[in-house]
Amino acid sequence: MTGSAKVLVTGASGFIGSAVLRQLVRAGYSVRALVRPTSCCDDLRSPHVEFTQGDLRDASSIRPASEGCRFLFHIAADYRLSSWDGDAIFAANVIGTRNLMEEALRAGIERIVYTSSVATLRCRQDGSSVDESDVLPVHEAIGAYKRSKIVAEQIVLDLVAKRGLPAVIVNPSTPIGPRDMRPTPTGKIIVAAASGQIPVYVDTGLNLVHVDDVAHGHLLALRYGRIGERYILGGQNVTFSDMLAKIADLIGRAPPRFKMPWYLALPVAACGEARAWVTKEEPLASWAGVRLSRHRMFFTSAKAEQELSFLARPYVTGLQDALYWFESNGYLRPRAHTPALTGRSRVS
Repeated sequence: MTGSAKVLVTGASGFIGSAVLRQLVRAGYSVRALVRPTSCCDDLRSPHVEFTQGDLRDASSIRPASEGCRFLFHIAADYRLSSWDGDAIFAANVIGTRNLMEEALRAGIERIVYTSSVATLRCRQDGSSVDESDVLPVHEAIGAYKRSKIVAEQIVLDLVAKRGLPAVIVNPSTPIGPRDMRPTPTGKIIVAAASGQIPVYVDTGLNLVHVDDVAHGHLLALRYGRIGERYILGGQNVTFSDMLAKIADLIGRAPPRFKMPWYLALPVAACGEARAWVTKEEPLASWAGVRLSRHRMFFTSAKAEQELSFLARPYVTGLQDALYWFESNGYLRPRAHTPALTGRSRVS
């Protein structure tokens, strides 16, 4: 695949999307970025990037973006775990995906990488690592985000099987790292933990991966992925207590000491959801997020490693880059001494 090909990228102003865009530019591709009118794209501007405005929920608005493009990365998604705006989450993730895939078929896009999520996979009761075969039925999914991603992924798979859609599916786990501007739910936790705002915790488990490794996995999927296959793009399985302890160590403060059962966090989540209805802001602890914390969300990227040559660096690197970026961009109060962050090269 030649680097001079025109590539359409949705969600280019988002966390994963911006990382993918930067790697595409470095690889020599010509990028057309489909963004919303409200998207902040100043730090993404390049002679090799063309921005076009559109709304995935409006099929007519995305038709001009696909013209002349050889490849498509569909990364845009409404990633919120709270319950206050479930209809909007469903519209963006399901209707938007269907509209874009139909347009890709019409435009004759040669190859597509669709960014799904490990949210479409079922965690195992024993806490062992999940692979691509552990599919979660939609009726078992907790929260609008998980349900929407399951339905959207199935739309893509159905179009592959019935109409020859040339799509490869990637399922990122929990990305961390620089340029988490919104920030994502995980980014909010990192900022809160670094600020000493998490005095107690539920000891769940996550799979943490550097966002730039996820982006590289997208390019590998474009080149080597098999049509209609899923590939988990993950890093290391980490307990939440270890993650919080590592953040505390990196930032130079004491880690939280008190652990509580997941169900005792439900009242906190309920208050957060009620506040979200009023403020329209994502709560730190959501109802769905607390319920999901019952299980350790551990995954394996063995398939991507074998078929795509995907490789993720240690998750601590992602935490270091995330904390340095949050501190450099005003999300965290600068500290006089942050032992593991002082002297890190600037991440833009």
